[in-house]
Amino acid sequence: MEELTQSTQKIFILGGQSNMSGRGGVIKDSPNNQKLWDRVVPLECQPHPNILRLLAELKWEPAAEQIHADIDKKKVCGVGPGMSFANAVRERITGVVGLVPCAVGGTAIKEWARGEELYENMVKRAKESVKGGGEIKGLLWFQGESDTSTQIDADAYQENMEKLIDNVREDLGLPYLPIIQVALASGLDDNYMEKVREAQLKINLPNVICVDAKGLDLKEDHLHLTTESQVKLGNMLADAYLKHFAASH
Repeated sequence: MEELTQSTQKIFILGGQSNMSGRGGVIKDSPNNQKLWDRVVPLECQPHPNILRLLAELKWEPAAEQIHADIDKKKVCGVGPGMSFANAVRERITGVVGLVPCAVGGTAIKEWARGEELYENMVKRAKESVKGGGEIKGLLWFQGESDTSTQIDADAYQENMEKLIDNVREDLGLPYLPIIQVALASGLDDNYMEKVREAQLKINLPNVICVDAKGLDLKEDHLHLTTESQVKLGNMLADAYLKHFAASH
């Protein structure tokens, strides 16, 4: 595994909440009414020797679904966009793709402020990821559903997100770190969801782009993306990275 660590060239941080950590294929088990993952792994999300993930204990291993299982531990994880993203990028670039899962379900943007546990853990994991070689190539960010329940949270979203971007870049010493955020596909309140979406789509900072998830199919809970939608989102994120950033990286 040490050899794989040394050869990890292109590292991506995965941040946000449940639609980044993945609920695709998470179903309710009827007999005991508990949630479980159906273990269906689409072709686009299959493991590959050139895709690694950083474990919670800060060691690299070959990546396979569920890649957030030891990070987003309080909920059942399923398929997210990470593996389809990594496979799509891997097919177009040379070297190993390293994924650094950091997303935790049900978290609001204020919980990702500098000094908060989630933020500090993300920065710690990101710094650890490059110690064996390689370079952080981007932050993939899908979050905001938990900020759609009140006017105050929705109104503050753009400022809080821009601050997060500034802080991550400063703390990692990467002032032009590419950041691809996802505009929401769902929310707790439709009116406030549109306000957060507006903020996400309006952010205009260097090397920050937005991929719009609106219209992707949702599960019966009307909040989480289906497995198929997560595959599509991963491909959308990969297309955005390859179009806007890969040539300069």
